[in-house]
Amino acid sequence: MDKLYFTSDYMEGAHPAILERLAETNLVKSAGYGTDEFSESARQKIRAACRAPEAEIHFLAGGTQSNATVIGTMLRPWQGVIAAQTGHVALHEAGAIEAGGHKVILLPGRDGKLSADDIRACLEEYEADENRTHMVEPGMVYLSQPTELGTLYSLAELQAVSRVCREHGVSLYADGARLAYALACPENDVTLPDLAALCDAFYIGGTKCGALFGEAVVFPKAGTVPHFFTLVKQRGALLAKGRIAGIQFETLFTGGLYEQIGKSAVRQASRIREALRAKGYDQAFTAPTNQVFPLFDDAQLKRLGERVEMSFWEKHPDGRTVMRLATSWATRDEDVDALIACL
Repeated sequence: MDKLYFTSDYMEGAHPAILERLAETNLVKSAGYGTDEFSESARQKIRAACRAPEAEIHFLAGGTQSNATVIGTMLRPWQGVIAAQTGHVALHEAGAIEAGGHKVILLPGRDGKLSADDIRACLEEYEADENRTHMVEPGMVYLSQPTELGTLYSLAELQAVSRVCREHGVSLYADGARLAYALACPENDVTLPDLAALCDAFYIGGTKCGALFGEAVVFPKAGTVPHFFTLVKQRGALLAKGRIAGIQFETLFTGGLYEQIGKSAVRQASRIREALRAKGYDQAFTAPTNQVFPLFDDAQLKRLGERVEMSFWEKHPDGRTVMRLATSWATRDEDVDALIACL
């Protein structure tokens, strides 16, 4: 019997519309490094979706690469970035930010989210420290939408965080690796124009949201990082065949596909959460997006592991194991049905 794969949301290839468009344009000769007509068309579509006509947009290959490049170029050498303890840059990027010379300043998160009050307290503590010239200065706040735990910032929460950042002169950067799943979630009230209005930089995830690969880094205000194109090149992150990323995002932002592509994943994850509750399983975190975090004892984990591929998340204090089940734009009803039957 074939295994069921719920390990991550980038296990499939690409949305059929992207593959079709890549095939259609395969023999078209175009300029390199994202200076082609497809990439420019994608930028115009993203600007329109974000209602940010002056936005500067760059296409990079992956999330860690985008985070390391944006954070590394926006911060000054003596600065660090504030993140939740569960933030992706704090846990699952192999120290990429620290390897670039910047400290990740950890704050406790609530359901994976930073609060405006905690950020303000951190910034005020630094400002009041008479030894601050010997300290790492917080120069940026990093968050993700959705969070690493699949939870969502509300518009009010994001506005509060943005207000604190602007009051204290620090940048706000949002990681949108799974942004399509946030936008498709009924509980979400944060839009692309909201991100453009409230953040100094953010990226729109493609790798986990229907593209073969690629993320679109958006600076709502052009020139936020002078010579960012050159700095991307310097970090080995500039694609020679940039049009491949451009074509993918041009397709994702045609006909509202990006805003729609995550709906099925959210629906399938909701089915899994409901089945877990109905069958008496506990969940470590409750989130409305495409990630599910059940708790299994050793016997349950061994039995389910024979049929279901999941991601290890962490050991729970009571001895059980927190696993992660992730759905994607391509998750099928029959696979979820089979998973529920295994439960």
